[in-house]
Amino acid sequence: MLSKKITYTIGKIPNTEAIINVYNSSGIIRPTDDKARIRKMYDNSNLVIAAWNGFELVGISRAITDYCYSCYLSDLAIKKEFQKEGIGKELINRTRNEIGNNTTLILLAAPGAIDYYPKVGFSKIENGYMIKREI
Repeated sequence: MLSKKITYTIGKIPNTEAIINVYNSSGIIRPTDDKARIRKMYDNSNLVIAAWNGFELVGISRAITDYCYSCYLSDLAIKKEFQKEGIGKELINRTRNEIGNNTTLILLAAPGAIDYYPKVGFSKIENGYMIKREI
């Protein structure tokens, strides 16, 4: 249960430890044992939206976008105890508001979130390809 009204910030990168805490709680798999890599992920993203319960970071979205044609939503993570409260949906809505209606929002879903994204307006695509990272 939420103890406070959730607030959101756009463009402010939270403390790396707080981001790692959200990732570890959320179930999303990221290299949280490599603090420098997590920091670099955020330093090189150009749309970061954070959800706060008071001073506690409870959710985060991270995207790379040109703000006019395409946007890759790299991360969407909500602390376990704050999931199913609409925070993820709100982070997606705020991302969409920032990028505008002429920009396609694209993501790769974590296996545990495959069923979530159609519920919040995403359509499955069949024409994507990737070269996986080595680590």
